[in-house]
Amino acid sequence: MAGRDDGNRHAETTGGADAAWAHELLDHLRPTGPGVDRIVDWLARTLDATVCLADGTGTPLAGPPAPLGHGPAEDVRSGRIASAAWEDDGRYARLIGVALPASATAGVLTVSRTAPFDRRAADIVTRTATVLELVLRAQQTAVTGRRLARATADLRLAILQLLMVEDIVAARRVAAGLWPGLLDTDTACVYVVESAPADRDRLAEDCVAATRDEALVVRCPAMDGHVIVVTPDDTSAAALLTLCERIPGAYLGGSTRQSLASTATAYGQAVSALAVARFRPDHRAVYAERTHPERLMDPQVLATWTTRVLRPLDALPHHTRAELLATTRLGLEFTAVNAAKVLGVSRNTVRARMERVENLLGTDFSDLTVRAAVHLALNTQVAFTEDHTDGAAAPAHLGDLLTGPALHTWARDLLSRLDTDGRDLRGTLRAWIAAGGNAERAAHLLGVHAQTVREHVRSAEPVLERQLLASGSDLYEVVLAHLATRDLDHPDLHGHHGPGAE
Repeated sequence: MAGRDDGNRHAETTGGADAAWAHELLDHLRPTGPGVDRIVDWLARTLDATVCLADGTGTPLAGPPAPLGHGPAEDVRSGRIASAAWEDDGRYARLIGVALPASATAGVLTVSRTAPFDRRAADIVTRTATVLELVLRAQQTAVTGRRLARATADLRLAILQLLMVEDIVAARRVAAGLWPGLLDTDTACVYVVESAPADRDRLAEDCVAATRDEALVVRCPAMDGHVIVVTPDDTSAAALLTLCERIPGAYLGGSTRQSLASTATAYGQAVSALAVARFRPDHRAVYAERTHPERLMDPQVLATWTTRVLRPLDALPHHTRAELLATTRLGLEFTAVNAAKVLGVSRNTVRARMERVENLLGTDFSDLTVRAAVHLALNTQVAFTEDHTDGAAAPAHLGDLLTGPALHTWARDLLSRLDTDGRDLRGTLRAWIAAGGNAERAAHLLGVHAQTVREHVRSAEPVLERQLLASGSDLYEVVLAHLATRDLDHPDLHGHHGPGAE
């Protein structure tokens, strides 16, 4: 060993033509710099040397392993010396300590080559060690920031999932730690903002900034391009609307104001409004902007019918009943896979809960008319926070709800829009609904190709301003319109189908 060198890490660099290496090294400090591996590779090429950066245990972080054993390497790791140098068997080596973030021991940068280290070579090693420290520190800060952002995003999602299953107390408890007062409200609106999936992270950050962290902003776990925003107050809602006006290619759908316990319903409304927004020049829509069939029904009869339909669930414990209702409500709006992602459970759990509701109600969710009727009952149950039923009232049937003149006029006007097309869109849509939304079965009934059925249903969407190929409120409204005009038979929610049922 030639000796140890506690050299000055801040020695002056050489100038003139040799300054080129300094400019190359400084390039590694750019925010988009290549990172530790590339810096070590650069040092090896520049000095024609073998270079290794190891952590406090001797494990390589970059470059090939440099077996140094104990001695000076241990002294550098422990901080007793800053650097060391020696010559052995025609090779010259330099060791220099590199501070590692969140580590009690220093890393060791080892540079070994066949030529002695002149002033220039020694300076390059020293300066590179400083750059490595800065890059490692920046990387650690970035990693910590990403972990914090991920933890915050996971917490926001957990709060939303608790709201979805009506566990308001737990949602408020979770939110209180980071966002005091966020859920100190009885009502809220839900908005869904859609952008290209690649732009979603930036969109979510913009939503947080626009609402000043006074709204619950969640990256939708089911749809890659969606950001879900629960806004307790009108100020946050207005800020969100203003933001979306400035974002090219963004679509916005909003719900009506709902109780926190109705967050799942509000979410379904927002997704439904989003489908309408895609057909509008301003790219935004709110659920309350159009007439919905339940608003044209007799409230007393609707409440009585809803109570009758959902009565088989009343014997369940409150938490179980709320869980089944919330899951079924989302399962009717979306696929089982997407509903599972929103709720944070497996798709098998969603299917099992919905099958349990099917069995309790004595019905079959593969029938679109049944799904539409149960969807109506579930949303009515959420909307009526007070008892609107009369104990002496006669049992109400679905047919009683669908016979009113206002509802019939709405249904006739909605479906008549399809008559302006030269193709029989109305007949195809009716057959497709009767076939449970299955294009192949509908095609067999009509004697056409399945692709023709899909094209007709897709063509009906902009005419009706409703999304049909994806299950949800839009589709169920169109199904109810067919039931109101008697283009389809009314279903029975207790195991029987056909004319006269319900």
